[in-house]
Amino acid sequence: MGDDLQSLPPREGVRRFIDHRKPSVRDSTLQNARTRLNWFLEWCDERDITDLNDLTGRDLSDMVAWRRDDIAAITLQKQLSTIRTALRYWADIEGVPDGLAEKLHAPELPDGAESRDVHLDAERAETMLAYLDRYQYASRRHVVMALLWRTGMRRSALRSLDLEDLRPDDHAIVLEHRIDEGSRLKNGDSGERWVYLGPEWYQIVADYVDDVRLEKTDDHGRRPLITTKRGRPTGDTIYTWVNEATQPCQYGEPCPHDRDPETCEARTGYPSKCPSSRSPHGIRRGSITAHLNDGVAPEATSERMDVSLDVLYEHYDVRTEREKMEVRKKLLDNE
Repeated sequence: MGDDLQSLPPREGVRRFIDHRKPSVRDSTLQNARTRLNWFLEWCDERDITDLNDLTGRDLSDMVAWRRDDIAAITLQKQLSTIRTALRYWADIEGVPDGLAEKLHAPELPDGAESRDVHLDAERAETMLAYLDRYQYASRRHVVMALLWRTGMRRSALRSLDLEDLRPDDHAIVLEHRIDEGSRLKNGDSGERWVYLGPEWYQIVADYVDDVRLEKTDDHGRRPLITTKRGRPTGDTIYTWVNEATQPCQYGEPCPHDRDPETCEARTGYPSKCPSSRSPHGIRRGSITAHLNDGVAPEATSERMDVSLDVLYEHYDVRTEREKMEVRKKLLDNE
């Protein structure tokens, strides 16, 4: 036990967390938290964990593996989000080590796990990126959102990028599977590819590298393209960044949900609570749909986004029938 920690049995920790949340959330939210934390307590009992002080990152990894076979991946992500919030609270009251929450990693969603309706549409993306281009140019947020939208890559791919993966002469980036060096691509070696950004989009990345990026190396001596004070971001950190960036109030739009930004829980520590926020997977789905609407051939989109045509059509193509007709019309008019 660390000298700066105070003993905290799991059930007391859960009780304190629920009491802490009670004044600021709806009853339904509180009930969901109780349900999600009940299985955490069950796991603690099974593993004879009697003091939260003793929790380690390896324990959390074992917990995820223990729970993963019982529920769907998207449900597990939601449940782990509650556990992560509790871990941050317990760290604040000296119950677990600082930073332990960042060691709780949710498995990446399989293709199509989210509802087809959950995506960032092109109009919202353009509004958000125009705001970032004007007010937060070449910031980390600008680069993250620009890369995700322009390329439709997964968050694991974004996380894997190193400085050495930039190709300035081609205005492109290279995605490589480096599972032995701390990062991976979902489809392994078959997911490796060059991705064209274009001069304007590449310039955003280049200016970020020159003026904003923190010079960091990771545990494998690599130089991540996207950095935090600790080095390479976790997948969960990227998830939170995207949740925040896609809230309409974050890019100058009025709240469509009649909430006060000063008291909204999505602005005060829980970004996924905004009904308009989107996940990296939702950005990917919106980007793929936008490429198709712009007339990019499905085969080219499939290769660019590293997704099979069958999965693309079944889970990522959210165009209306009218939009599909308009694309065909443009192609016919150009013949």
